[in-house]
Amino acid sequence: MVQMDGGRRNAGRRTEEVLSVCRRVSSADLTVWVERHWLRPRHEGNGFVFSEADVARLELICDLREDLALDDEAMPVVLSLLDTVYGLRRRLRVLAEAIGDLPPEARYLLQDELRKREEQEE
Repeated sequence: MVQMDGGRRNAGRRTEEVLSVCRRVSSADLTVWVERHWLRPRHEGNGFVFSEADVARLELICDLREDLALDDEAMPVVLSLLDTVYGLRRRLRVLAEAIGDLPPEARYLLQDELRKREEQEE
């Protein structure tokens, strides 16, 4: 993601900067995680550029390894599940916005239909 910062373009963080910010990961681990596609930075020149989302995901991976003692075999499964959850949350947010834009009558009809379907599941 490109951000404007006082007239300067900030296209992300280079590997060295990421390693200085996140001291819990080594350069070797970072390289392996990129190779395994746990992180997907942009390749630029002879190195990588990490977005803020990449850095947040890096911190998440460190937390999962340290706090939950997740091993390298389980990590891709957990990351995939988390990606699915985040994707569903985005879709639900879009759906909620679309429903909010409907006329009141349509929202009430939808609400009634949802209530009926929930009752059928019980």
